[in-house]
Amino acid sequence: MKYTTRKSAILLLSDGTIFHGKSIGISGTTFGEVCFNTGMTGYQEIFTDPSYFGQIMVATNAHIGNYGVNVKEIESDSIKIAGLVCKNFSFNYSREDSSGSLEDYFTKQNLICISDVDTRGLVSYIRDNGAMNSVICTDDTPIEELKIALAKVPNMKGLELASKVSTKNPYFFGDESATYKVAALDLGIKTNILRNLANRDCYIKVFPFDSTYSELVAFNPDGFFLSNGPGDPDPLTSAIQVAKEVIENNKPLFGICLGHQVIALANGISTYKMFNGHRGINHPVKNIITGKGEITSQNHGFAVNKEELDNHPEMEITHLHLNDGTVAGMRMKNKNCFSVQYHPEASPGPHDSSYLFDQFIENIKK
Repeated sequence: MKYTTRKSAILLLSDGTIFHGKSIGISGTTFGEVCFNTGMTGYQEIFTDPSYFGQIMVATNAHIGNYGVNVKEIESDSIKIAGLVCKNFSFNYSREDSSGSLEDYFTKQNLICISDVDTRGLVSYIRDNGAMNSVICTDDTPIEELKIALAKVPNMKGLELASKVSTKNPYFFGDESATYKVAALDLGIKTNILRNLANRDCYIKVFPFDSTYSELVAFNPDGFFLSNGPGDPDPLTSAIQVAKEVIENNKPLFGICLGHQVIALANGISTYKMFNGHRGINHPVKNIITGKGEITSQNHGFAVNKEELDNHPEMEITHLHLNDGTVAGMRMKNKNCFSVQYHPEASPGPHDSSYLFDQFIENIKK
């Protein structure tokens, strides 16, 4: 076995707290809101999920990198997290069909990572004190310089990030001869969402985040989809307007995560930044309509105002998060529109909620 010496590195939180560790080899600094994911597998899907743009990810699993990387397991064209914090980083991997090591993957995309951190202590600290901005430093920049730079990083509240991850030009996904056509507004869409729609006989045209309703309608779609994505939904005025017009014309509309929040805002229901958010593949949700429970994959730091939703005459809650009672799904009573706050396309993760794509297709058929 080859032994190497690695440089010391730190994670500095905006309140001045410092966690120490080791650099995996990429030198520099990176800034973002620190958050944690409780999933025990699927690190590559997490790292490439556009919803994590601008965030430093803390992995609660003790081992990261042990099964390498695979091109089939990416959710976008590149790594989207701002940085990684982990306990044990595996420089070697053992999965037979892996296409390379996580170390090489990070090096090619210049992702800064700190390992050998007390992640249990860090997650406990975040749970008690909330998500906050932070910086990973692996190049010995003085602490005072880091504090000055960190103070200038904008808060996630009010931050529009969909434009950073959305496609610049429309593109197509699926079989052109499919039965149904779906117009998808890309706020940070995951590839597996497109796969799920295509597997249900849909041909999808994916539009940039600031596309207008008339641009989407020109595709002559049978249904409309609002995707997941990063940041605060409140600044997404264009997407909110699209949702309003789709709803006014009573076209089939399905929203996931950020798309779910946009639909709420389109109906005059506010959203708020959560203390920590929900991130993992083991979140329990109750379907109020069927009475059944679902284990779900989630990734969001904002949520829909439950009290306002309860009092809205045209809306009803369909799903509740069983850990904290937050809104996990909703639908309109007199319109062809529904949404969920979690990820039914989960990969990897539980597939309890994949029926929601079938529900969307049924709404289109109607």
